[in-house]
Amino acid sequence: MNQNEKMSILLCEDDENLGMLLREYLQAKGYDTTLCPDGEAGYRAFTSTHFDMCVLDVMMPKKDGFTLAADIRLQNSEVPIIFLTAKTLKQDVVEGFSLGADDYITKPFSMEELTLRIDAVMRRVKGRRNEDKDTYEVGDFVFDTQKQLLIRGEEQTKLTTKESELLTLLCAKGGDVLPRDYALKSIWIDDNYFNARSMDVYITKLRKHLKPDPRVEIINIHGKGYKLITPQQG
Repeated sequence: MNQNEKMSILLCEDDENLGMLLREYLQAKGYDTTLCPDGEAGYRAFTSTHFDMCVLDVMMPKKDGFTLAADIRLQNSEVPIIFLTAKTLKQDVVEGFSLGADDYITKPFSMEELTLRIDAVMRRVKGRRNEDKDTYEVGDFVFDTQKQLLIRGEEQTKLTTKESELLTLLCAKGGDVLPRDYALKSIWIDDNYFNARSMDVYITKLRKHLKPDPRVEIINIHGKGYKLITPQQG
C-alpha cells in the first residue's frame, strides 16, 4: 500500500445501525470500508477483494467472528484482525488471540478508540516490516522477520504477525531479558490481564515452533519477563 492509497478495512457487524455508523465514521476518517452483516458475507468479501485490515464482530449469524478469523487466517496469515465483542469472558479473549487476533475491543466502545486501535495496529505492522535486521540465527533456525518465516533446513513455518513480532523482540534482546510490560506495550499497547494472557498463548506457540532444536529455549524469568536462549549466545 503506497501513501496515496486509502487503507481498506473489512468491517463485519450484524447490528445494522452500529455497522452503518462505524462504516460512515471510518470512511470519514479516510478508510475505504466494506461493511458485511454476517460472517459468510464477510468471507466472500475477503476472498474477492484485498483488505489491509479486518474488524470482526464476534457474535454474528451464519458464521461467527472466531470462525471467520480462522478461515481468513488460512487464506492470509498476515492481515491484521481486530475483534469487536460484547463478551468479556476470559476464555473468549484467549480464544480470539489464539486465532491470531491483533487486538480486542469490548462493547460499548467509542469510535475514537476504534480508530486509535486501528492506527496502533497498523503502526506495529509497518514497524515490523521496517525492522533494521531482516534475519536472525536461532539455533538451527533462520528467522526471516520480513517474510515472517522460521526456516530449518528444507522446512519453513509461516508465523502469524503477533508470533513474528514477539520473536523479533526476543531476538533483538540478544539473550537479555525481554520485560513483560515492555513486550505488552510494544505489541498489544496495553499491559492488562487479557493481553498478558494473550502473550502467554503466543509464547507457548513459539516454544512449539522452536521445539525441534532442543538447544533453543524461551525461559520465564519470574517477575520480569522472558529470555531467548540460543547456542549463538555462547
